[in-house]
Order: sequence, then structure tokens, then C-alpha cells
Amino acid sequence: MVTAYVMIKANTGEADRLREEIDGIDGVEDAHIVAGDVDIIAKVLVETPGEVKNIAATAIQDVDGVEDTHTYIAMD
Repeated sequence: MVTAYVMIKANTGEADRLREEIDGIDGVEDAHIVAGDVDIIAKVLVETPGEVKNIAATAIQDVDGVEDTHTYIAMD
């Protein structure tokens, strides 16, 4: 299994709606609103690195209101 964390920057006022929508994407284990430089952190748990790319670069970035993402794959 591949675990990744996607840091998501949301448009102003969109964090609650985005968290719910992102949490419903297949492969996203959970999503949390956080304080700091990003608004949401999503934990992705999938079989391959390619699936991480599909979720982060396609599914999450296609959600209306997502400004930017940064993805980090766990190495342990």
C-alpha cells in the first residue's frame, strides 16, 4: 500500500464544503481542516503511486474551489 498526504489550499470560505467533497473521493482515507499555510490535509491510501497521482492531480484538483495542492508520499 502507498500512503500519501495531500496539502490543499482552498478558496476563501470553501474549506468546509471542500473537506466533505474530498473526503468522499475513492482512495482518500480521511481529510481534515487544519490551521497553517494550507487549509485541508487529506490522507490517501492506495495500491500504487500512479493512483496517488490520479487522486491528487485529477480528482482533488478538479474539485471547484481548490486553489493548489502539494502531495507527499510516505516513505515508511
